[in-house]
Formats: sequence, structure tokens, C-alpha cells
Amino acid sequence: MTNPEVTILIPNFRTLEITKLCFRLLRKYTDSDKVHVIAIDNGSQDASTEYLRSLKWIKLIERTPAPEEKPARSHALALDQALEQVTTPYVLSFHTDTLVKNDRWLDFLLQEIRKSPDIAGVGSWKLETRSFLQKLGKQVERGWQSLLFPLMGKGFGRLEGKGENYLYLRSHCALYRTDLIRKYGFSFAQNGDTAGRAMHKELIDRGYKMVFLPSEKLGSYIMHLNHATMVLNPELGSRKKSVVKGLKRIKKFLKEIDAEQVLADEGLDS
Repeated sequence: MTNPEVTILIPNFRTLEITKLCFRLLRKYTDSDKVHVIAIDNGSQDASTEYLRSLKWIKLIERTPAPEEKPARSHALALDQALEQVTTPYVLSFHTDTLVKNDRWLDFLLQEIRKSPDIAGVGSWKLETRSFLQKLGKQVERGWQSLLFPLMGKGFGRLEGKGENYLYLRSHCALYRTDLIRKYGFSFAQNGDTAGRAMHKELIDRGYKMVFLPSEKLGSYIMHLNHATMVLNPELGSRKKSVVKGLKRIKKFLKEIDAEQVLADEGLDS
């Protein structure tokens, strides 16, 4: 490894096939000289842990979550444990259900964050592609809610992007300048919040820009299966309806990237 620019942090919990896809596609489409990869296993104690132990091109941290620790909290704390070991100029949070599909993906992210020294992070809120009608319907819904909620004494309620329900770079793929995180002593689990949420707001409050990349553009480089860990491990609290719907969505995405072929290619592990 020669002077990597980016450290990629990837928490893992009991999703063997998704984990294999994530790491094999990362290996396939990433210049190994540019990155240092740290996987953080959150007490899986299963075949996915054994798989990560077998990968010689990554660093593995095996973490033991505290009793009764919530999944979202475990995820944020896992990122922070790995963050302590980051020495590269940039750090990238990633999910095992984030799948790379284009060898320009990392160059694209680096290009975006380097556009200005005031940009502290780049990524997305939700990596999803909607049709024109879906976008229009969402805009109409948000418009009515923005008007009605305050009149009903509900403020903005849970209206996405308003008030305390502000948008932030989600940890499925968010690239940050490491020096700024160090300078202010920030962390992913800051204030006990969802991974990266408090850090996002703190950086903006200090005058930095956090750039949301259009889903259509970022989605041409990576895909996010969205809540795959929860769907594949329903004991974590997913509703039965969400599991059924999620499995159907995941199956469709896996077909799109020819997952069977990737899972058969053990050469990508070396």
C-alpha cells in the first residue's frame, strides 16, 4: 500500500452474502493504492465474521457491543472506534449494503469534495431514484404539509428537511475531510445521535459546506440496498410487511448487478 488518500470504514453485522458482495465489488472497482479499508464487526459471531477474517487486504476490528445497545448506536460507535485509527486526508463511511458498480466512483467523490476547501463532506441523504410523477407527488405532499402543519399547531411535525428533522449526509456513503473532524473533536456518535447527524450540523454551524450529491449522479457509481441489515435480520425490529417488501427490493437490485456471478468469484477476495 502506498500513501492512501481515503480510509473506508465499514461496520458489519450478520449479512454474509451482502457483506461478500460489498467487499468484492469494492475490491473489483477500487484502486487499492488509494484506499485503506477498515471493517468493524459488531459482534456478529457468524460466517460473516469468518469471511472478514479471511480478507488479507483489509484491517478488521472485532467489536463487542454493550448489552441492550441499539443497532443504530452500535453502528455509530463502530465507525468511531475505526475513526481513531484513520491517518489519511479523507475518511469515508460505508455500509455493507452499499454496492460499487463503477470504477470511477472514488474519483468522483474526491473530485466533488476538492471543489472548494470550504466543503467538509459530500454524500447523499437517500440514494434513491424516483420517477417524474413520484417526485411531483412528493413535492405536492411536502407543500401541503408545510402550509397545514404550522396552522394545526404541529410546527413542521416530522416533515423531512424541516426544523430538527434536518437532512444530513447519511453514513451509507459519506466522504469527510479528516483534518476537520480532528480539529473540532467530532465523532460519528456525537451527542448520542444517528451516525454523522450531529457532526453534519456542527460543521455547517462552523461555516463549512456539506454537499448533497444528486441521487441520479451518485447512483450511477454505487447503489444502496437501504436497510438490508434490518431486513435480513428481522429480530432487530423490522416489521413483517417491511421485511417482505425489502426482500423483494433487494432481490431486484441483486439481479441488476449480477450478484450470483460476483458471489461465485472468490478471486476477488485476494
